Amino acid sequence: MHPHPLADRATRLFIALAAFFCVNAVLAEFIGVKIFALEDTLGVAPFQWNLFGQSGSLSFTAGTLLWPMVFIFTDVINEFFGKRGVRMISWIAVVLIVYGFLFAFAAISLAPADWWVDAAQSQGVPDYQKAFAAVFGQGLWTIGGSVVAFLVGQLIDVAVFHRIRQRTGEKHVWLRATGSTAVSQLVDSFVVLYIAFVIGPQHWPISLFLAVSSVNYAYKMLAAIVLIPLIYALRQAITAYLGPERAHELREAAAA
Repeated sequence: MHPHPLADRATRLFIALAAFFCVNAVLAEFIGVKIFALEDTLGVAPFQWNLFGQSGSLSFTAGTLLWPMVFIFTDVINEFFGKRGVRMISWIAVVLIVYGFLFAFAAISLAPADWWVDAAQSQGVPDYQKAFAAVFGQGLWTIGGSVVAFLVGQLIDVAVFHRIRQRTGEKHVWLRATGSTAVSQLVDSFVVLYIAFVIGPQHWPISLFLAVSSVNYAYKMLAAIVLIPLIYALRQAITAYLGPERAHELREAAAA
């Protein structure tokens, strides 16, 4: 008898990593509608940035809480399952994001029940339907920009990761992880805002686009650097789970 496919620890590992990757990507898209003030959240003095003739505070979308985890899972999957693994889960994540938004818009279009609307008003919420639409009904330009930026960023990440890996071999895990994130998120941070807010209906001036994109990129890079120890911890945990020989075998196949 052939062994069950899930008997292979590497297969189970890939499923688990892909699941966490996809749920983080989808959740980041949906909670990204909320903008939070970093200074107030941390309880520190307000900080004002001045770039390209523009100024503002440290305000980010709530999705930035999850994107660093997407970067980490990208690098870990890259490490053990290579280009094919990252490209596969990236396309799956894009399909799931589009699928999620299609059903969100379908849910918005459903006629609300009268008792549901009345319940909202009794709790001091003016209109549940409008609140629901505001949270889940993100603009098509924003959705399109984020999906395109995510996919392009992932494809660039995997290419840069393996280019650095070819030069460093098994050494300097931090370098290929941070280096690939630095290049891919440079593209991601600028593409999403350009499509959503420059090409899109708001028509931001280029100076505002450059300033906000630069601040977002700086935040993502800071998060990537802070989380480097987590990449090493995950790498060690996976090696312990698979066994040193099997882990080395996967890394060699991924690097090929």
